[in-house]
Amino acid sequence: MTVHLSVQEHPQWPRLKDLVHELAFLDGGDDEAFTLASGRTSRWFFDTKPVMMHPEAAGILGVLLNQRIQALDARFVGGLELGAVPLTALVIGSPEASSDLRGFMVRKEPKGRGGRKTNNPPGIEGASLDGGGKVVIVEDVTTTGGSSIRAVERIHALTDCEVVCVISILDRQEGAKEAFAEAGLRFESLLTRSNITDA
Repeated sequence: MTVHLSVQEHPQWPRLKDLVHELAFLDGGDDEAFTLASGRTSRWFFDTKPVMMHPEAAGILGVLLNQRIQALDARFVGGLELGAVPLTALVIGSPEASSDLRGFMVRKEPKGRGGRKTNNPPGIEGASLDGGGKVVIVEDVTTTGGSSIRAVERIHALTDCEVVCVISILDRQEGAKEAFAEAGLRFESLLTRSNITDA
């Protein structure tokens, strides 16, 4: 299970589970009802964009993610466009966020220029990562972990930052945990597929 005990025990966690079930989850009733971004097919589909754009759900995400980010003593939070962009914004905009926390995004394809004011390398935008620090990568839904692993590799190759954890709203439980372990990365999620499909 990739859900940290402190998240599961938080009084708002059951409500997040309900909101994700209501706003993000579709059950096709057939093992190959949906084709995912990874190319795999699945009976279950999760679209967490409506969750991130829902006032109550966004507030809970901000609380739970900041709880973990602070426990990990991270200075930066961000991830790969597109899913991580709204997620990063709601984390740093949350009343629970540390005043020292800064956000960034990693473009899938660098545009050929870095941050002119931030000194960030091409394709990494937002707060300056100059000087390094601990980073938490956020993701909306994790299937195989490949996208986040690529983002981590770019952060490690191009900056002095250390990625201390990847945290997803939902782990589809389709190999990401194992892929992150093989890459030597800590992986957590706020929910797992079975939290929703077995509810």
